[in-house]
Amino acid sequence: MNDYQATKKEYPELVNIWSKSVKATHDFLKPSDFEQIKQELPTYFSQVDVHIWMDQGKIIGFSGVAEKKLEMLFLDPEFIGKGYGKRILADLIAKSNIEYVDVNEQNKAASDFYQAMGFNIFARSDQDEAGRAYPILHLKK
Repeated sequence: MNDYQATKKEYPELVNIWSKSVKATHDFLKPSDFEQIKQELPTYFSQVDVHIWMDQGKIIGFSGVAEKKLEMLFLDPEFIGKGYGKRILADLIAKSNIEYVDVNEQNKAASDFYQAMGFNIFARSDQDEAGRAYPILHLKK
């Protein structure tokens, strides 16, 4: 498995992966919020260090890091549950000194994943960063 820094020309592919991943894992997200976030994603990409993760020539997913915080980690649903998330997160912890991650409270699988990887909940917000009614769990390594 390898990674490389994403470029703007790859953003549409990342939005596509995000869309498939969120549809598979975020059944609590309202369709209107899904569309709004999808439109805003390229703006978010420009604010973080985005890496595309590949294995045997296939894109597995992507990550976004800012300072010591994992801002986004999305896998193509085809690769969820096959150990890629663990490998990517372990690599990011080692290379980027990741100490923090936020996760939607309703996304129990993701919350359980990060906790199994050694993160602990230290705070909770009633809304996401955009003020939408999706509670966020704040985790620290």
